[in-house]
Amino acid sequence: MNTADSPLISVIIPAYNAATFIERTLISVLTQTYQNLEIIVVDDGSQDETVAIVQHYAQQDDRLLLLQQENAGVAAARNFGIRASKGEFIAPIDADDIWYPENLEKQVNCAIAGGKKVGLVYSWSVDIDQNDETIGGFRASDVEGDVYKTLVCHNFLGNASASLIRRSCLNKVGYYDSNLKAQNAQGCEDWDLYLRIANIADYAVVPEFLVGYRKLRNSMSRNYDTMKRSHDLVMAAVSESRPHLPNFLYSISRSNLYTYFAHQSASSADWDNTLFWVKKAVQAHGLLSLIRIGTYRLLLSAFLASFRSPNPPISEAIAPTQNLTLKQIKQQKSKLFLMLFVGNIFHQTIDRLSGWAIASHQAKKLRLANLLK
Repeated sequence: MNTADSPLISVIIPAYNAATFIERTLISVLTQTYQNLEIIVVDDGSQDETVAIVQHYAQQDDRLLLLQQENAGVAAARNFGIRASKGEFIAPIDADDIWYPENLEKQVNCAIAGGKKVGLVYSWSVDIDQNDETIGGFRASDVEGDVYKTLVCHNFLGNASASLIRRSCLNKVGYYDSNLKAQNAQGCEDWDLYLRIANIADYAVVPEFLVGYRKLRNSMSRNYDTMKRSHDLVMAAVSESRPHLPNFLYSISRSNLYTYFAHQSASSADWDNTLFWVKKAVQAHGLLSLIRIGTYRLLLSAFLASFRSPNPPISEAIAPTQNLTLKQIKQQKSKLFLMLFVGNIFHQTIDRLSGWAIASHQAKKLRLANLLK
């Protein structure tokens, strides 16, 4: 695609005390094969070397612009950057994640091929460590089109750095909800925006691993209660905007979220919290939890841990993760096929069950109205 014919993409990078990884993020953006970019870094009141690092690269590439604000949170920082941008497409990326070279080129080609009905394009992502090495985990889905009901059940995009968003959609649905921070309910700002976009537009996917999602093994502090509050508020907004959605979608959504918390707790060898969130997941949707193989793995891991030293060193407490190259992850064809197959079955089942439940509810209302005449 010639630069003269290519739409401008505005890359938005919120940064707070991001000196450890911001340079790698910037390099991954600046070296994209797609070159018609404006790159806006919004410093959210950093107290480390973040500003100096960004200024260094801004002096070398005039596509890079640094904005600064007092600390107001990631949602407010992203919104500040979006308001200052001019691109036809918005590409958010967190200040510790990376893009592989062809990410933006393939995303924008996908968006153009899909036409104006496509409001968001997402890529697959792999987990990376502090050295940018892949560590085995990944997120992949090929769900496209009307994804709203499936997206209520789980955020299959996986992270904030995997999407390319059409600006016209943002102008219709609004930007990130910065009020969640004011309610001490951070964590689901991306999911909330994805849902609002899915309410008015189609999704499309680039089925390739093009995003590196930073997942540090020694990240032990996670505020699950805050994210739970965030999820509750987002789902309340969904219920208000789509009052006829069946309740089972919300119970599935809660169960999926709590299962994620359980896995995160297990990765930190926090077995009390692991069991707590497994129990919450079962309470939210027992059938879904009981058919998950992962539920039994979590319970088995917690059971075996009870026979070990109660306070192992952190280096031993965290389950070792096998470092894999991106090529090796791509070669995990059976695991990838199973993930995509299950994801598609889930998407189709949710869509059909929801359609049946909504139609049944409307039929009952119609019968009741006829009886009251």
